Amino acid sequence: MVDVSFFRRIYTRIYEDDVPALAAQLAYFLLLSLFPLLIFLVSLLPYLPLTNQDIIAFIQDHTPVEQAGIINTSVEEVLNKNTKVLSFSIIATLWSASNGINAIVRAFNKAYRVDDTRTIKARLKSMLLTIAMIFVFVLALLLPVFGKEIGEFLFSQFGLRSEFLSFWEALRWLLSFFVLFLVFTFLYWIAPNIKMKCRNALPGAFIATVGWVVVSWGFSFYVSNFAQYTVIYGQIGGVIVLLIWLYLAAFIIIIGGEINAYVNEQKKVC
Repeated sequence: MVDVSFFRRIYTRIYEDDVPALAAQLAYFLLLSLFPLLIFLVSLLPYLPLTNQDIIAFIQDHTPVEQAGIINTSVEEVLNKNTKVLSFSIIATLWSASNGINAIVRAFNKAYRVDDTRTIKARLKSMLLTIAMIFVFVLALLLPVFGKEIGEFLFSQFGLRSEFLSFWEALRWLLSFFVLFLVFTFLYWIAPNIKMKCRNALPGAFIATVGWVVVSWGFSFYVSNFAQYTVIYGQIGGVIVLLIWLYLAAFIIIIGGEINAYVNEQKKVC
């Protein structure tokens, strides 16, 4: 059972590290890096057994902003462009996409109380981490696709194809949870400027995954049923929705890093 002092200490760390301000900065950089990252992912489609709908479905499963149509529309526009031309600007795209990872690295370094290096070397590390995260995203995209194909094959051998479709719908949310957990575990393990074992990243990854699912669902429900952003902000209402969700997501990501850092400190004390 978790001690009450754990929550008190995490709250103190949130105040000491100015997590709300860091989350605002991270949300800004995530917004800047989101679309370059999508461009790079789309440029990989010809080399992967994935379709345009697989990417759009993945986005809809993991974000609450599909009703605003911003991300889906942007993805469709990129998909309709010449990806060969886009691939020529791959270095610039990676540099822009690494802004988000670079901000995450700085936030985690602050949580672990290690030096925050802002040199060219640090940016190159962020670019490498961005490439690594892209491979993790690709793996996350492939898992549901191949999982469905393998399941359909196995169930068809026993004449249970229709039963599998019902089973798959029930299993999809578990796969989404696992995909997020995989992404967060990799991020918390590699991003901080310290040497750590993969299992030390699991507590924060689990909390971040649960938080992401709960906040995304809750925010989606709130926007769909109560919020009137388009009435207040007009045509930029969708952008406001996206920014607020990115801020909440950034806050959750940083909290996961703070939890891992605190657990790591306690292990050293013991």
